[in-house]
Amino acid sequence: MSRIRCILRGIDLKTYIFLFVLVPTCIFSIYVHGQKISYFLRPLWESPPKPFHDIPHYYHENVSMETLCKLHGWGVREFPRRVYDAVLFSNEVDILTVRWQELYPYITQFVLLESNSTFTGIPKPMVFGSNRDQFKFAEPRLSYGSIGGRFKKGENPFVEEAMQRVALDQLLKIAGITDDDLLIMSDVDEIPSRHTINLLRWCDDIPQVLHLRLKNYLYSFEFLVDDKSWRASVHRYQTGKTRYAHYRQTDEILADAGWHCSFCFRHISEFIFKMKAYSHNDRVRFSHYLNPKRVQRVICEGADLFDMLPEEYTFREIIGKMGPIPHSFSAVHLPSYLLDHADKYKFLLPGNCLRESG
Repeated sequence: MSRIRCILRGIDLKTYIFLFVLVPTCIFSIYVHGQKISYFLRPLWESPPKPFHDIPHYYHENVSMETLCKLHGWGVREFPRRVYDAVLFSNEVDILTVRWQELYPYITQFVLLESNSTFTGIPKPMVFGSNRDQFKFAEPRLSYGSIGGRFKKGENPFVEEAMQRVALDQLLKIAGITDDDLLIMSDVDEIPSRHTINLLRWCDDIPQVLHLRLKNYLYSFEFLVDDKSWRASVHRYQTGKTRYAHYRQTDEILADAGWHCSFCFRHISEFIFKMKAYSHNDRVRFSHYLNPKRVQRVICEGADLFDMLPEEYTFREIIGKMGPIPHSFSAVHLPSYLLDHADKYKFLLPGNCLRESG
């Protein structure tokens, strides 16, 4: 103890301030903002992915399909391909309705798989099963399957997600998919436009696998982030080769092919459920992130629910996207069903950021 007293007597006031104020403050700041620091420095340790080869997208309602196919460098078929739309479903009842209504005229079979477990192993109700009456319009074309969760605590959420995608492959076979049928692979909230799917089912010599570049929205169609959503894809099915996946599978991507509306929910409780349930639940670093009042405030501000910096690969892009997303007041070129039923889905349209509390 005497040695410690001697050491302390030799320390001046500035050193005390450094040791007992500045150092703890720095440690606390790193604890709170460490993820932001990591994301901001991302360009130093990770290179951007290889650029896609963008295919220009031509469309006008008054232009013939033969002309549209020719503009893309493709031929036109004598009859259209069959189209299968396959999704893993969690709890997105509203956005699924918008999706299926948008695609309905050109879909041969809707294929939906639901689990009683989230990717993170949290038990969940069979939301689609209990709301199936809302989808009577699709019932004649619906292949519905369910799968039991494994509920393994501490397991990487992407393992459960991969297991469910394998089960979806099997459900597609049961639904009757065959070679050269079109298969849409995308999350529920990644919605290809109707005319995009019609183009791909009528045109010959389209790529075997083609990603779709979608406009990227957050919370509603009021907050346009960018046009860089790319995970949605369309495949010409090949027996024994095509596997349902949600990662990059080709370098070719069709421009302006639809909409990705992430976290586009009606109820605050749905936002909180997804924050805890989806594969990136580790982003909920503090319990107050799940506070309903905070969630509502963040939605109306167009800010980030997880208080994160943009996931970009250059400092210019990171700095350019920092802060809330600017409000958009355009509802042009959105899914037609959404506008036809604007009263029911006003929470998805500009100027309606307030959510229901249930």
